[in-house]
Amino acid sequence: MSADDTKLPPATSSTALPSVLDKPLSRGAGTAPLATFAYLFSAMLQYYESKVDHVQDIENGLHQAGYSIGLRLLDLMALRDKVQKREKNLVDLLSFIAGTVWKNLFGKTADGLERSNESKDVYYLFEKEPITNRFVSLPKDYSHMNCASFIAGIINGMVDAADFPVVVTANWNVNQTQTVYIIKSIQKT
Repeated sequence: MSADDTKLPPATSSTALPSVLDKPLSRGAGTAPLATFAYLFSAMLQYYESKVDHVQDIENGLHQAGYSIGLRLLDLMALRDKVQKREKNLVDLLSFIAGTVWKNLFGKTADGLERSNESKDVYYLFEKEPITNRFVSLPKDYSHMNCASFIAGIINGMVDAADFPVVVTANWNVNQTQTVYIIKSIQKT
């Protein structure tokens, strides 16, 4: 038997498996197990805690991690929901995030979206129990830290990807019973 006899015939389009790039974007399973998210988020928190000295630096790290996700997430959500047009209004984009995106990420819509009475460039998105705060126990010296900075980063990235410059922060309400995402629009110069 010669070496030429053992060669396989060249792959043709009828026998070749389709590549990942040829497959359509599907919705997939829809959700990841909560334990998986909790484990990965815990590892991320431990990483930032070991690298920095101040609570604000941990929140900044979580925000940056969420921001990089948010930049890509807007396009993915628009593709999956077959959105044919780009939002030209910040209010419409925030409504899309508070409804469609929140439902895809967290299984429910956000608890509220409001415009500030004092400033027309400030919006509030409310959530009673962010998934990032659900299983986190913080020491007393970290009691004012809000791990929802990660979600604030996701919101910030999505809005920036739509070309609306904003600053998004995660804050506790007065009684620390819910998280308020404060979205401040920045005027383009």
